[in-house]
Amino acid sequence: MADAKNGSLSGLTEREAQEFHGVFMSSFIAFTIIAIVAHVLAWMWRPWLPGPKGYASLQDGATQLAGTMMQFLT
Repeated sequence: MADAKNGSLSGLTEREAQEFHGVFMSSFIAFTIIAIVAHVLAWMWRPWLPGPKGYASLQDGATQLAGTMMQFLT
């Protein structure tokens, strides 16, 4: 039951609730950003919707990309 003294169901004071909310929101935003970056990287690695020839059509682009990257490394 709610405490008649502070009127909160959680038992937290107003200051404690604001602090918890700030930490929760910061963590949620960080998690969301990490999830978005992970999804973009996964899409770049292997698109979820392959071309008309399936994933085999991506092989040519990957080979060309690998050749270009090797030129930068050497």
